[in-house]
Amino acid sequence: MKHKAGFVNIIGNPNVGKSTLMNAFVGEKLSIITSKAQTTRHRILGIVNGDDFQVILSDTPGIIKPAYELQESMMGFVKSAFEDADILIYMVEIGEKELKDEAFFNRIKNSTIPVFLLLNKIDQSNQEQLEEQVQFWAEKVPNAELYPISALENFNVKEVFGRIVELLPESPAFYPKDQLTDKPERFFVNEAIREKILLHYKKEIPYSVEVETEEFFEDENIIRIRSVIMVERDSQKGIIIGHKGSALKRVGVESRKTLEKFFDKQIHIELYVKVNKNWRSSDRQLKRFGYNS
Repeated sequence: MKHKAGFVNIIGNPNVGKSTLMNAFVGEKLSIITSKAQTTRHRILGIVNGDDFQVILSDTPGIIKPAYELQESMMGFVKSAFEDADILIYMVEIGEKELKDEAFFNRIKNSTIPVFLLLNKIDQSNQEQLEEQVQFWAEKVPNAELYPISALENFNVKEVFGRIVELLPESPAFYPKDQLTDKPERFFVNEAIREKILLHYKKEIPYSVEVETEEFFEDENIIRIRSVIMVERDSQKGIIIGHKGSALKRVGVESRKTLEKFFDKQIHIELYVKVNKNWRSSDRQLKRFGYNS
């Protein structure tokens, strides 16, 4: 039996459903999902294995015009997705008309590898709008295979995945067949905590936060975690903690529930808040948090 394997990289504007799609393909919640832009900061791999195939999916940050060093690094992850892809998924949503970076868009249109254009969130449109959008994108990206989908409702997702497997190059597996992702366990702890902060805090707070898990001890029945929430200013520290620690406690309780589901084990989690001034603009700090190589 011939074996196929390859890298399938998902790109698009913020909030078009890239993370929802990857989680639907993988069958696990690897990428955090919120309604806020820039939820995904890293390039996250999700690995789907079959007897005769291995699909390595890559979720990338939404394409933006960078305003500071962290965002420059995030766009670096998007650039790298062009370089090692065997198949490129360009994801748009109903009503969208352009990519926020013309250079990226030109690379998609001139790609020599298979390109899928996935028109997402069709559950939020009517037939007339859908037909207009299909025609618009078919003309705009003529080199792409176009599929209307709903990643949230799992509509057409299985069909797209089947087509991906058909187009994969022949290759041995790149990762062990029981591996789900390239990220360590602490990464998912950090992301679970950051998801709760994105959900519960407003304005600049979620974007000024980075999470670092300092301790991760796993016993047979329980995982003990100690994580630090980094902010850029003293005033942000007070907001994260909240009145008598109430806001931080809520983040801890909700993170614990998410992580117990993810790891299928009892979780004990301790959260602390520290000020790390201007970490988003510091090369040294960005390297520490895995943004710059």
